[in-house]
Amino acid sequence: MEAVQKTPEREAFYKKIDGENLSALWNVMSDLITPEPRSACRPHLWKFDSIRDYMTEAGKLITAKEAERRVLVLENPGLRGQSKITTSLFAGVQMVVPGDIAPAHRHSQSALRFVLEGKGAATAVDGERTLMEPGDFVITPSMTWHDHSKETSEPMLWLDGINIPMVQYFDASFAEGSNEDQQKISKPAGDSFARYGHNLLPVDEKRKSKTSPIFNYPYSYTREALERARARDEWDACHGLKLKFSNPETGDFAMPTIGTFIQLLPKGFKTARYRSTDASVFAAIEGKGRTRIGDQPFESGARDLFVVPSWHWVTHEADTDAVLCVNYAQRAAVRLSANGVDGFGCLSVVEAPPGIGVRLSC
Repeated sequence: MEAVQKTPEREAFYKKIDGENLSALWNVMSDLITPEPRSACRPHLWKFDSIRDYMTEAGKLITAKEAERRVLVLENPGLRGQSKITTSLFAGVQMVVPGDIAPAHRHSQSALRFVLEGKGAATAVDGERTLMEPGDFVITPSMTWHDHSKETSEPMLWLDGINIPMVQYFDASFAEGSNEDQQKISKPAGDSFARYGHNLLPVDEKRKSKTSPIFNYPYSYTREALERARARDEWDACHGLKLKFSNPETGDFAMPTIGTFIQLLPKGFKTARYRSTDASVFAAIEGKGRTRIGDQPFESGARDLFVVPSWHWVTHEADTDAVLCVNYAQRAAVRLSANGVDGFGCLSVVEAPPGIGVRLSC
């Protein structure tokens, strides 16, 4: 696309229409419609040990009730001041300490939690209470009441992921606080997993939501699934062994707007280089290794967190066996089909062997 030349007559015209809140598309088209994705989001890694130290200090400064949620926001260095880890996702680390009650509220944003450290904290979602353990994946569907409490002697920290930026973009944010700090429990503990978590569904069940009816995916089951798959499945060149958290009613993602996965890389495994339009946030669960994002190498260990922006080349390498990562990515509005690009999904480019060309995958 040729650059538009500036002339005194054109500049005078632009000034004239500016007073009418008009502008010339030809001056900005190359910034709006780009040959490839352009993102202000930058690669970054947060060391969990440092976050824990800061969270411990924060725990002495403010209560969970006063803060409503005691969270340190993971701000992408390219998006500072916007409370974003990617252009479409919020992420933060939340801590509850013994005696805490993070009061009940609900909001139109969907949220996920991935437990990083600690035991004995409880969360209640839509009338059901569950205890959380490290590695558990917990979801909070849009507009469901939820609160958190901690009764045992050690703190608990988890990763919060919320689609706040996307909901803000659509001007669709609604939130409500409860008159009570903790919601009334109307279901027995483990009810949702008992009903839906064993490849069985209640007879004549009518779906109420596109979100999974299971809200706590225990890590003990997730880890077992990985080991069973490890014994029989082929390793993907780009992802090792990667499974998605799914809605048992539909087989789709557990949450309709955020894709969530669990990933296993064996010792010594190095992935092929790939890139994708979905910006992803990774949380290391076990082991250690390194990830190269573009030209930047990042060393990660258990509970460290890092972000991969859209359309950045990525490789992962495991130093120890069983490096597991969870990543979540706002599902981009791009998908390949036989007729071109349509729908919702992700577009990935994988380097193919010489002479083969480029393989596109969703």
